[in-house]
Amino acid sequence: MALRQITLRVNGTTYAGEAEPRKTLADFIREDCGLTGTHLGCEHGVCGACTILMDGEAVRSCLLFAVQAEGAELMTVEGLADGDRLHPIQQAYWDHHALQCGFCTPGFLITTYAFLRDNPTPSEREIREGLAGNLCRCTGYQNIVKAVAAAGEMRSAGAEFEPGWAARARRESRAGAPAATGPQPSVAGPRLTGDAEPAGKDTKARRRPKHTAARTRGRRQRKSNR
Repeated sequence: MALRQITLRVNGTTYAGEAEPRKTLADFIREDCGLTGTHLGCEHGVCGACTILMDGEAVRSCLLFAVQAEGAELMTVEGLADGDRLHPIQQAYWDHHALQCGFCTPGFLITTYAFLRDNPTPSEREIREGLAGNLCRCTGYQNIVKAVAAAGEMRSAGAEFEPGWAARARRESRAGAPAATGPQPSVAGPRLTGDAEPAGKDTKARRRPKHTAARTRGRRQRKSNR
């Protein structure tokens, strides 16, 4: 099947690559962009684990083809935190023990962000309705509801609600830093453009010849000492 050229932005970083028309956006994000925080559960758009923002709207990335996201602005769970500083939503989930295995958590976090962005002071019923499209098999939902309510209160109290990637982009823009780009192409994998290391590349492989040479020199030295 012929490959299609795809260029999009994820968390403020531009990614360009090639994919078959049948490849889902979720797989492109995970495999080609190297952003594995987006999880795949049912792959039928039911569980919500693969939820991301596409041009500001919460969508199921397993139900979209990568080619449909050409030119789009995406946000995944990796875009929430600002370095080691958790986003208020992440902090609220942490404080209220709103996660256990964590598999569904990325989808819940993105859904919560979109929900509180549009409704910063929701009632408990509105929170439950807003989260109805995301499934969790561990928590029983009660602590998730508490976390969303707490995050809404934090926002109302003036907490910085801007995603971490946007805050970083704003700082870099003020400093005159160049725009971020995605991973470099790998020899065997998809052709990608940018400055960062390819996702999943074995950086230890480049050091093995050096280690091997060191071990060889050590063996020779021991023999000479004998």
